[in-house]
Amino acid sequence: MNYYIEIKQKLIDNEIYEKVKDYSKERNRVNTYYEVGKLLSKAGKQYGEGIIKEYSKKLTSELGKGYSTKSLFKYRKFYLLFKKVSTLSRQMTWSHYDEILKFSDIKEINYYIKLTEAQYLSVRELRSRIKNKEYERLPEETKNKIIKNEKPNLEDYVKNPIIIHNPNNIEVIKEKTLQKLILEDIPSFLKELGTGFTFIDSEYKIKIGDTYNYIDILLFNYIYNCFAVVELKTTKLKKEHIGQIEVYMNYIDKNLKTINQDKTIGIIFSKKDNKYIIEYCSDDRIVTRKYELV
Repeated sequence: MNYYIEIKQKLIDNEIYEKVKDYSKERNRVNTYYEVGKLLSKAGKQYGEGIIKEYSKKLTSELGKGYSTKSLFKYRKFYLLFKKVSTLSRQMTWSHYDEILKFSDIKEINYYIKLTEAQYLSVRELRSRIKNKEYERLPEETKNKIIKNEKPNLEDYVKNPIIIHNPNNIEVIKEKTLQKLILEDIPSFLKELGTGFTFIDSEYKIKIGDTYNYIDILLFNYIYNCFAVVELKTTKLKKEHIGQIEVYMNYIDKNLKTINQDKTIGIIFSKKDNKYIIEYCSDDRIVTRKYELV
């Protein structure tokens, strides 16, 4: 089989498709590079690694620039990684794939594919999520669910640590300061929590007996159909923090939740973890995470 002739023809066909706009053009580019990668893989097995450099030189000479050795190796990696995936995503462009080709872990690749599909991420947004090491900050249990294709819970995609933007390097000692930073960039904060969160209010006032209390941040998740109480702590996690948020969650369930909504969850962000406290917390609706200022 003359692999070079077939590779050259596919790339020529793709250049013809460059005249076609938008979706068809992008789908053809992705499929072409996948098929070229497949042929390069076969050619490499038959003729050795040096064949890619040889093909690159010939393609550049006959078709012009754009077919460097680096590009051809990338096409081959694309094929070798994604032949393990049943189908290529119809929402992702070649630029999307190019961003995740730096990874070799198929679980991490699958995560960013699912994230892009679920949230319709642009290339720029995907690049930002990768830069923030989102996958690396997922709990191990969540990664195991991704591997097993199990249905995730709401709290699974809350990152640890969660990133809170502090562009002016404000010293954060008080919870009010931390809350202010979050509210100044609430869209980024909601994305850090996962998918489906919407902002309801900060300092949400509730009355327990004769005393008014204030929930730091109250959210609602429209995918999981439940409220989320968020409490902010600038210290190490303490046992009284668990008791406090549990009271707030129960209040929301009794006074705000409707019969058609699921039970409220609680998320505590603290400066430091305390695994011993959460280990003995009997309420699995409560999630604890560290925060990190950047």
